[in-house]
Amino acid sequence: MVSFALFRLPREHSCRLFFQKRGTPRELTLFTDLNGKRGFVIAPFAISKQQPLLLIEPDEQFTISTHQLIADGFGLEAMMMDNEEACQQAASAAGVSNVMSEEMERMRYSIDFANFHAHLSDGAFSKIVLARSSFRKDAGAADASASDSGKSRKSAVDLFREACRLYPRMFVALVSTPESGTWMMATPELLLDGKGTEWRTIALAGTQKLTENQMHFDSFGDHDEELEKHEIKWDDKNKQEQRYVATYITECLEQFSHRMEEEGPYTVRAANLVHLRSDFRFQLDDNTRIGTLLKALHPTPAVCGLPKDETFDFIVRNESFPRSYYSGFLGPLDPDGGTHLYVSLRCMRILKDGYRLYAGGGLLKDSVEQQEWAETEAKMETMLALINAR
Repeated sequence: MVSFALFRLPREHSCRLFFQKRGTPRELTLFTDLNGKRGFVIAPFAISKQQPLLLIEPDEQFTISTHQLIADGFGLEAMMMDNEEACQQAASAAGVSNVMSEEMERMRYSIDFANFHAHLSDGAFSKIVLARSSFRKDAGAADASASDSGKSRKSAVDLFREACRLYPRMFVALVSTPESGTWMMATPELLLDGKGTEWRTIALAGTQKLTENQMHFDSFGDHDEELEKHEIKWDDKNKQEQRYVATYITECLEQFSHRMEEEGPYTVRAANLVHLRSDFRFQLDDNTRIGTLLKALHPTPAVCGLPKDETFDFIVRNESFPRSYYSGFLGPLDPDGGTHLYVSLRCMRILKDGYRLYAGGGLLKDSVEQQEWAETEAKMETMLALINAR
C-alpha cells in the first residue's frame, strides 16, 4: 500500500504531492518524537493506539498544477481504496457509526452541550470546545442503487481541485494512509510556519457567518480596518474567546523565544465565515526542538479549552465520538527547508459510501446551545460545498 499527501499552501497556484511507496508511515507516540524529523505530519487530536501520530517519509515528491493532477491522476483513487480497506477494522474498533439520523445527531449534541456547559457554569473551566461529526451518504457511491440511477461517485481529486478553486486563502490537503484512512480539508488555521530561526503562528478564534450583504468582504490576510469597523461587528463572547487563544500562545512562545511580535486582532475571511485573528512572529535559536514546541502549542484553546490539561482529559473522556484526526494538525515538517503545519479543521474523512464531516465550537459560560449548533452547521458547509458542487 502507498501513503500520500497532496496539498496546496494558501495563495499558491501549484500543489505538492508526497508519496511513500516503501514501507508505511512512521508511527510516533509523543509529539517530542518529531524533534529532528522531516516529512509530512498527520497528527490526531489525542495520540492513541487507534489514532497514532504519523510521519510520511516520502520517497517521491512532485510539484504540479491542478490541471496536471487531473490529467495524470497518479492512481490516487486506487491507493485510497486500498488504504480504506486497511483502516476499516481500526475505525470499527473506535466505535464510529456511519448511520445516525439527523434527530439523533442533534440529541447527542444537546446532551454533550449540557455536560460541557455545566463545567463552565460551576467555574471548573473558563472555555471548552465541543465538537461533533455528521455522516453524509454519497448518492454516487459504488453500489447497486448508484449504478441503477446512472450516478457516479465524485473523485477525491475532483474534490481537491474544487477546494483549491473555492478556498484560495486556506491550506488544502488530501491525505491517505492505511493507519488514518483518507482525509480532506481546507483549513484556515496555521499552527506553525517557518524555517531556520524565523517562525510564525496565529491565534484564530471567534466565528461569524457572513450575511448576503457582506459577501464582498475579503481581507485575504491584509486587514481593512474601515471594512471591519463598519460591517463586521464582534460581541464580547467572541472577543473573549479570541483573547484566550492569543494569551495562551504568548505564554507558550515565551518558553522558546526571547524575540516575539504580536499583531491584531483583526477580521479574516474563511469561506462563508469570518474569524478574529492575531499574528505572532518569533525567533527560534534552536529549531531542533520543533516537536517540543508543538507539544506546548497543541492543542490550543481554539480546539481544546482552558485550563488545557483538564479540558483535554474531559473532552477525550466525555465527547460522544472520537475526534480522530479532526482538530489535530498536519503538513510538511522541515525545520531548515520549510515547515507549514496547519490545524485540521473544516475537514472530512472520505469513506467508501460517503463522508464523515467534523466541526466544533468554543463554549464559554454565556454560550447558547442553538447558536453553537448553528456555528457547527456553518463550518460544515465548507466541505459540503465540495460534495454538492456539480
